[in-house]
Amino acid sequence: LERWRRELGLAPDTDIYRYYDLDWVVTIPNMDPHIKPFEILRESEEEIVVRTGFEAVIRKKLDYPMPAFLAFETDTIEKLEAFQFDDAWDERRFFAAGDNQIAGVGDGFERNSPAWIETVKKWHPDFPVYGSVCEGHEMLWRIIGSENVMLWIGLYPDRLGRVVERINAFALELARAQIRAAGGLLDGMVIWGDVAYHKGTLFSPQYWRKYFKPGVKAVVELCHAEGLPVIYHGCGNVSRIFEDFIEIGVDAYNPLEAKAGLDVIELRRRYGHRIAFCGNMDVRLWAAASRQELESVVLRKLNAAKGGGYIFQSDHSVPSNVPGASYDYVVRLVRERGRYPLDLGEHDLPDIN
Repeated sequence: LERWRRELGLAPDTDIYRYYDLDWVVTIPNMDPHIKPFEILRESEEEIVVRTGFEAVIRKKLDYPMPAFLAFETDTIEKLEAFQFDDAWDERRFFAAGDNQIAGVGDGFERNSPAWIETVKKWHPDFPVYGSVCEGHEMLWRIIGSENVMLWIGLYPDRLGRVVERINAFALELARAQIRAAGGLLDGMVIWGDVAYHKGTLFSPQYWRKYFKPGVKAVVELCHAEGLPVIYHGCGNVSRIFEDFIEIGVDAYNPLEAKAGLDVIELRRRYGHRIAFCGNMDVRLWAAASRQELESVVLRKLNAAKGGGYIFQSDHSVPSNVPGASYDYVVRLVRERGRYPLDLGEHDLPDIN
């Protein structure tokens, strides 16, 4: 964002959502299992190390985009089985400012994140505002670490599965409480749930279907009962379970990582309009390609918008090596050529409709 503002000659406080009138905003309530302030373990001008409400120790180098997870208090299956969650309906999750791992430790670092409801009101009604909730795996790995997730699925599949079922129940109540707290201000819900890497799922589809899928299904059904569409955010290549997301009623899938071999055109050919798509613009190309190359890539992808059901977005976070002018060019190209009826010229694919 700093580069974008600098290269486009914008004011330091220019808001990218309002500048481009972007199409939707995702908000993050306090989903920490334990609602408490960060414990500062080490701090300097370059980095900070904290213990969070997930009982995870995280180092955030302030100039780096991603944090490093150093340790997890919950480091045995017995500790995990004894792990307790604070009340999902605790009003501090929605109505009080405070430390919050998912909102506060990520691409940036923030203490005392604003009250969630204030963030919702900040954007509503100028933008479609989505709430969000973590599914079972997204919550689990933050408590015990990815290595232990993989290991314990092998060593203690049923014991771990019973904990996942408890996490599913917690996530469902978080979603229910969040919808109530919003008082009608939400336009949809995002489910955070990375369960794949670039070659496939992180663990067997059978295990995912047995323990994680029911939790996702329950949240989708709740949201639909409240009139809210659901966008599932999952990194990596989920081709082996994509049909499952359609089966349980997920409305749209994001971010469709091109880096993981996903192509929105091929997905549209395979799944038609049974699910909508968000994303798939390869940020590597966005950083390095010429204007002509960008135009070709963008207009080809816009074929997926025929008949509706495609939101053009990056295939993950936009890194700082993307020039401000290139970002601006692509957004304006989509605004110009992404209008109905679509006119994609030589990039039109007649078999996509």
